[in-house]
Amino acid sequence: MTGPDSAAVYRADFEVQVAAFVDEHRQMLLASLDGLREEEARARLVPSKTTLLGLVKHAVFVERVWFGEAVTGQSRAELGIAASPDESFDLAAEDTIESVRASYRDAIALSRTASAGLSGDVVFSGNRRGSLTLRWVLLHVLRELAQHCGHADILREQLLARRNQ
Repeated sequence: MTGPDSAAVYRADFEVQVAAFVDEHRQMLLASLDGLREEEARARLVPSKTTLLGLVKHAVFVERVWFGEAVTGQSRAELGIAASPDESFDLAAEDTIESVRASYRDAIALSRTASAGLSGDVVFSGNRRGSLTLRWVLLHVLRELAQHCGHADILREQLLARRNQ
């Protein structure tokens, strides 16, 4: 997909524009793990469960909730995801940078498939909040990803600073 700062996206309709911003943030979150060692990606630098690897694992949850649960009405258990956002940050012993990245790429592919060719006015009825338009879902996902990219930037900066101490 073309990035949000391309001339083609400047002139595109809303759905193309927001999708470009969502995809840019997806890639930024994936890139936050570039060049890190496994122990760095798992490092807890703040009192919460937030780690870089946990943020990307949580992004899998975000994609599956908003483009799985909301679109299909399947339960989180049926989708194979955590029951709550808090639990989605939990890392299993077998979680690695590459396995979590692969899960996130798979979740992104499913999200793209679920929304392919749909107008922003299409209503998804499977969310706990009730019916929501694709436009709202895209904006919500963008909001979540932007927030988590900010967290990832700060955590990555802290990790890289540790290397220089």
